[in-house]
Amino acid sequence: MTAPSAPRVVPARVPAARVFARTCAAEWTRLWTVRTTWWFLAAAAVVMVGIATVAGLEAGSDPVPPEGGSAWRMAGVPALPGQFALLALALTAVTSDYATGGIVPTLQWTPRRAMLFLARTTVAVCVATAFGTLLALAAAVTAFTAARPVLVLPVDGGLEVLPDVAFVFAAGAVLAVGLGFLLRHTAATLVAVFLLMLVLPLMLPNLGVEWASALADALPGAGAAFLLIGEVPGMTRTSSVVTLLCWAAGALLLGWLRLARDDANR
Repeated sequence: MTAPSAPRVVPARVPAARVFARTCAAEWTRLWTVRTTWWFLAAAAVVMVGIATVAGLEAGSDPVPPEGGSAWRMAGVPALPGQFALLALALTAVTSDYATGGIVPTLQWTPRRAMLFLARTTVAVCVATAFGTLLALAAAVTAFTAARPVLVLPVDGGLEVLPDVAFVFAAGAVLAVGLGFLLRHTAATLVAVFLLMLVLPLMLPNLGVEWASALADALPGAGAAFLLIGEVPGMTRTSSVVTLLCWAAGALLLGWLRLARDDANR
């Protein structure tokens, strides 16, 4: 007689939602255990709150102070330069794995590339957006305190400004993450983000030709500047939102296609 064979054990399939939650938890831990994350957050805080403090003190010491001015302006103006620290945080959350070769063991632990892509994008974008919005709020409160009673801080003003700031940070972070997955190189991604968000939108209109100005309006930096400070000729709220969404979605799509189709270590 032959001994009865042992029953075959079929491993239970883990639900996708649980895998996604576990992957997000791993990405969250990975992000906060890197010293660079804290440096980027500190840089963003110094820039945004520092600019707001200086502006508030200047408004308060003005011989003819602008009575009744809104301190919420200091939520958008400092966010324009301060966003780059948080965009750098978002993109390095992607490119650092490629720089160290850690992407190979990462994909061994999380072989579902779509799951890793979604989790890494979600964590990086949420952190950049949340802290950018909180720092914008802190900047407005700081300017109000430094200039009091010259500036006012109405609640309805915050309900108008802070959503725009959050949208700009979210769209910029998605753009940075998508370019990070696409280029896989920290320096190249940083240069691309600076060109698209700052250098080209400022430089092209100064060339004095119509096509350069039109190209500048089509760049994400022009849309971000309009939503944050509202002083970009030729831009509207709708065109700014659409421009940022298109650039963010396009960069994310290209980043996903490269992650899904190319070798991770090349």
